[in-house]
Amino acid sequence: MNKPEHNDAARPEGRPRRPGVFKVIQSILAGAFGVQSDRRREEDFSSGSPLTYIVAGIVFVLVFVVTIALVVQWVISTHS
Repeated sequence: MNKPEHNDAARPEGRPRRPGVFKVIQSILAGAFGVQSDRRREEDFSSGSPLTYIVAGIVFVLVFVVTIALVVQWVISTHS
């Protein structure tokens, strides 16, 4: 089967390519730990809708907080 080619020539002018899942996760983690480069931050801001990064950031924060709460609960229960 032939797969359609995805090239930027067919993309309308002014519409940047959407970031992939791995790139979004990498950007969220780098931003959370404060090691995001200026170049990467500019790429993130110019890649279209910020909704992807907002949703991924909210999910990251929720997972992080729940993980910390579970670890604290486990430590307290094992040392009581």
